Parts: sequence; structure tokens; C-alpha cells
Amino acid sequence: MTNQEIFGHIDHTLLKATATWEQIQALCDEAVQYGTASVCVPPSYLRRIKEAYGDKINLCTVIGFPLGYNTTAVKEYEVKEAIADGADEVDMVINLGDVKNGEFERVTKEIRTLKAAAGDRILKVIIETCYLSEEEKIRLCECVTEAGADYIKTSTGFGTAGATIEDIRLFKQHIGPGVKMKAAGGVKTRGDLELFLGEGCERIGTSSAVKLLTARE
Repeated sequence: MTNQEIFGHIDHTLLKATATWEQIQALCDEAVQYGTASVCVPPSYLRRIKEAYGDKINLCTVIGFPLGYNTTAVKEYEVKEAIADGADEVDMVINLGDVKNGEFERVTKEIRTLKAAAGDRILKVIIETCYLSEEEKIRLCECVTEAGADYIKTSTGFGTAGATIEDIRLFKQHIGPGVKMKAAGGVKTRGDLELFLGEGCERIGTSSAVKLLTARE
């Protein structure tokens, strides 16, 4: 794959709690320069980015991040405010407590509620695979599909591990035809980028893509 093709699948990400406006600007400038699919940034920066960059960038942010145990009402408000502030895409974290309690209907209901709040904006559902059994991952593929979300996403990048190719292959077997896949966390090399894309990921969330893809330029 060419660099340009890969960049078109990258959610160029900076979600550190200490991220400064100068660092966010640098991220956005790189996104414009290299044509990334989006920038994925803290919600507190959305309005400022929208004012500075307009429609030059596809804006993605996170909801219930990174632990996911906010109430559904709080997450719903976060989605609505993010969209009002300029978000084109939102990446939500599921309630892992509900998963561990076996309350998958609650998980599905929450995803459906946030998709309704997002409307025609893209909703990605982070299931945080590092904490899940294979059975739980399969059940969550079904929840994401049933709730009408646009993507299933492996990880926050803040858990104990990130994306694995085995999880992507498992997703492919169990998600519905309308659900796309995003890998995040632990994508460290150009080979990783190509491997995940080759397995069918539509998006990869990483802060390293520019460094990895321009190292030889």
C-alpha cells in the first residue's frame, strides 16, 4: 500500500490528558498535510479546532473515555455536545461492568441510544478487548450490530493491551455486514498498519502513523 492509501485510513490521535493546544495544532497540521481520515482529540478541543481549521479536517472525539462507566444519560449528553462543537465522529466506550454482569441488553440499549444521539454522524464502539473473554467479544459484536453502530473498535489505548490481529479476525466472523472495524492501541510499525488494513480494518487509531510512514522521506 502507498503512504497516501494508508493515511486515508488513519484516525490521527492525541488523547493524553496533558495535551496542549500547540500539540493539538501540530496534530491537525499533520492531518491536513498527509490527508488522514480524521483527527481523534479530546472533546474540550473540538470547538477550537473547528474555528481554526473549518472543514479541512474530519473531527473525531471520545465519549465516556477511557473507562466507560459513565451513565448512559451522561454519555448521551457528551455525544450531543460534541456534535454541537463540531464532531463528525464519536468513539464511545461501553460499560464493561454491564458486560461482566452479563447484561448485554443494557449494552445494546446504550449503544442504540448514543447512535440515535449521533444521528448521521459516525459512531464507533470501543469494547476494550484486553479485558474480555472470547465469548464476551462475540456477544459484543452482536450488540454493536444489533444497535446499529457504524464501527466496532478494539481498544482505548489506555487499557492493559491494544489491538490484536486475532481480535480483528474474530470480529470479522461475528459482526453484521453494516459494521466496520477500527483497530487502536499497539500499532507500532508500518507492517502492523498494513497487516490490520489487509485484514479488513477500515480505520486505525494511532499517534504514530506520520512518524512510521515518513521515516524514510
